[in-house]
Amino acid sequence: MATLRVPEVVPSPTQDCEKLRDAVQGLGTDEKAIIWILGHRNASQRKKIRETFQQLYNESLIDRLNSELSGDFRKAVILWTTDPAERDAKLANEALKANKKGMKQLQVIVEITCASSPNHLQEVRQAYCSIFDRSLEEDIVSAVPLPLRKILVAVASSYRYDKELVDTKVANAEAAKLHEVIKSKKLDQDDIILILSTRNFHQLRATFACYNQNFGNSIDQDIKSCGKGDLESLLRVVIKCIDTPEKHFAEVIGEAIIGFGTDEDSLTRAIVARAEIDTMKIRGEYFNIFKTNLDGAVTGDTSGDYKDFLMTLLGARI
Repeated sequence: MATLRVPEVVPSPTQDCEKLRDAVQGLGTDEKAIIWILGHRNASQRKKIRETFQQLYNESLIDRLNSELSGDFRKAVILWTTDPAERDAKLANEALKANKKGMKQLQVIVEITCASSPNHLQEVRQAYCSIFDRSLEEDIVSAVPLPLRKILVAVASSYRYDKELVDTKVANAEAAKLHEVIKSKKLDQDDIILILSTRNFHQLRATFACYNQNFGNSIDQDIKSCGKGDLESLLRVVIKCIDTPEKHFAEVIGEAIIGFGTDEDSLTRAIVARAEIDTMKIRGEYFNIFKTNLDGAVTGDTSGDYKDFLMTLLGARI
């Protein structure tokens, strides 16, 4: 379901590094070569390229790209080239350090904690400690007020079972428990937080399906009916990232490019984070929601090397 196109025959990391070195050496930068190489390599291949570049030239590839590129294109290429766990740790820190921490910032934490595999989240937590000398949970506690803090700490510190294991009896029982809590409008109760932060994703999707079947509304609809505050909004993002992450990211992209101006940071984050996971599904959800083509929307709202790089990650042949 990814859109990243990796060639059948991939050059060696040394060959890629030599071409990247040529692209950033001398007068001017060969942006097309950078897009062609890095935009067609998966995470493990990019890791080998970073390591080989350091060994060959005693220089960080990320630092070199940072000095040679500019603007939104630079941000996108560096996010893509950075180790995924380190990238998400830095995105989380950036969101928590923002002067104004609205839902736009907090949803970055939710995406990392609820739309990623348990193993990836564990790697993000380790990277966060290594880079910032404190834990992700510590920074959430110091930066986010209650009751939002309670939810974010719970999902950030979770380590879920990563196999497809579903107990239908538990799904029905916990759907009933969630319905009772939501009906009482006490959305920060321990029951709801415990369920959302400990059950595996397959179990939770079964629970959400039971909720819809047993009570006639989706859990999202019922939480929405409780109010329009930050707590309701945050819980809805948590549930959407667990249940249908492709729909969440389609909405993130839509909000980033529809209307006046473009939110390049959100657009870049969504495409870079999901290009190796589910951008094919995101493309379908985007059309369902906005009745227009994702590729056309991105092309129409971006330009130059930045546009070419994002479209490369979306599988276009540039």
